[in-house]
Amino acid sequence: MNRRTAYPAVYALLRVAADVADHWVQSDHQAQHKAKPGPEGHRALAGHVASYTATQAAALLIGNRALGLGLRPRNMAAALALSGATHYLIDRRWPVRKVAEATGKGNFYQLGGPLGGAYLLDQATHHAAEACAAFLAVRD
Repeated sequence: MNRRTAYPAVYALLRVAADVADHWVQSDHQAQHKAKPGPEGHRALAGHVASYTATQAAALLIGNRALGLGLRPRNMAAALALSGATHYLIDRRWPVRKVAEATGKGNFYQLGGPLGGAYLLDQATHHAAEACAAFLAVRD
């Protein structure tokens, strides 16, 4: 399968796996503590990102086989590394808040509390990172 036809499938696999990992696989403890300062927050977030990356890896491996995508292992690894690293940074929450403030989206970030604008900007940032990760997965 060529890059043009594989890219939408890879993005869909990464996106679905991300939603499953964020909303079903992530523990309540991880969700509540991952943005806290210090070791407690980093431990909770590391556990979440590990299960998140594993969920995306399973989706890519199964999808690659089932759909005959022809993805190379090193490209899948690069995609998963980018997705996991950006997920870690984004889920600390302060980076998205700082970018929102710097770009005039600070009021939107605050809108509706943590599940309003902050959550929507968080998710949009994850989607953008997954789009880049999908490109890495399908590159020649």
